[in-house]
Amino acid sequence: MDVAEFLKTSGKGKPANVYLFCPHRAPKAREATFEPLLAHRAVDDVVARHVEPSMRDLSYHLYYGDETAASDVVDAARTLPFLTEYRVVVVHAADKYESESSGAALHAYLESPNDTTILMLIAPRIDKRLRLFKLCEKHGVVVECPEMHEREAAAWARNEAQARGKTLGANASVLLVERSGTKLSDVLNAVTLVCNYIGTESTIQESDVHAACADVAEDEIWTLTDAIAQSDTRTALLTLRTVLDMNKSEFEILSTITWLIKTAYFAATANASRVKPFLANKVRPLAEKLGKEKFRDAFALCMNTEVMLRSTGVDRTLALELLVIKLAAPRRPARPSRAS
Repeated sequence: MDVAEFLKTSGKGKPANVYLFCPHRAPKAREATFEPLLAHRAVDDVVARHVEPSMRDLSYHLYYGDETAASDVVDAARTLPFLTEYRVVVVHAADKYESESSGAALHAYLESPNDTTILMLIAPRIDKRLRLFKLCEKHGVVVECPEMHEREAAAWARNEAQARGKTLGANASVLLVERSGTKLSDVLNAVTLVCNYIGTESTIQESDVHAACADVAEDEIWTLTDAIAQSDTRTALLTLRTVLDMNKSEFEILSTITWLIKTAYFAATANASRVKPFLANKVRPLAEKLGKEKFRDAFALCMNTEVMLRSTGVDRTLALELLVIKLAAPRRPARPSRAS
């Protein structure tokens, strides 16, 4: 089953006790592809259907395979739900449990999953020859989440704009995808930028896409990025003020900062081929400043800032300033090893 079919049929009938969200390899493709945003939305759909917000602390568990022992996941999955029909357990980076040494406990559980638990495993990569995949296929439902082609991504962008009360024409959507690429997180960021750009207007024109999606290339944004990369807090804060004085919304600025960090992450990892050379060169100093080990912390800071902006009465400018200060903080030098 692919993720599009899953989303169409979700909520019809009894849910499976095990779902595996994994990559898909097209018949003549060299390698499988995985679109994490689609997997996350599918998981969110199941959670919304089966977890009451008031019961979330009692019936919902979230784990990361690279941080959690398989036995801890199994303990949660085997626990009977309390005052709810199902206990929902979500595991990101579930491919970490492919080997017997790390995943034996989970493999044993998958032989006979609890019928009052919905276990959702998200695996950005999977080996279909190994036991984890075979057990999920036999005792659960495998949901493949491939990346979209340009035409599909353009249609997806139109739907996202429509969900925000905007009309994104066919030509404008094609242009948007040409500028953002087909990675849906980047497409979503572009849709957000252009929707914020047109304000109360209802229709997004090609000229709007040209103007809004060029914002990440403005001198002020790159100055801010470079200042963070150089741990120049003063320049970073002054530049942030300049951008705010241009009547850019706090959400638009946060979205752009998050996008730049994500692009820096791709440029610094095995995903570098997904980043255009121009962007790779522009974000390389930021990637070098953060280092691979600090990207998760940077993403967490951005996510926490978004929560503050949306759900608290905090001064939004102050929240962005705190984010910039934390991102620009100098990296701590490695501690010298003691001579033996």
